[in-house]
Amino acid sequence: MVEYRIDRHSGVATYVQIVQQTKQALRLGLLRPGDQLPTAREVVEATAINPNTVLKAYRELEREGLVEARRGMGTFVRRTLGAAPADSPLRGELEEWAGRAVAAGWDRDDMAALFTAVLDKSFQGERS
Repeated sequence: MVEYRIDRHSGVATYVQIVQQTKQALRLGLLRPGDQLPTAREVVEATAINPNTVLKAYRELEREGLVEARRGMGTFVRRTLGAAPADSPLRGELEEWAGRAVAAGWDRDDMAALFTAVLDKSFQGERS
């Protein structure tokens, strides 16, 4: 089951953080079709956010066709995203790189900026 972490200082709306974290779990294969998302009550208890915020995020995920709400049962994954399993060898390489960057004194924003620049360069041709 996914555990949401809310960063109140990120400037990103709380419901968007839930949507993004759910999509990340779907991309990594941590959530699969048929899996149940935490109930709104469970998310509220774990994160101290408004229940309507959780429901807004779940409605957004449902609108995108990723989950479905089943009355009286909960919210369930309908489909997955991407093909980047959590146990990919590339993940280990990326973790090693991140460890070296931290050891070199880089912070999260430094790493994100470099990674984004490399991604942008790698996918240049797809924007045509």
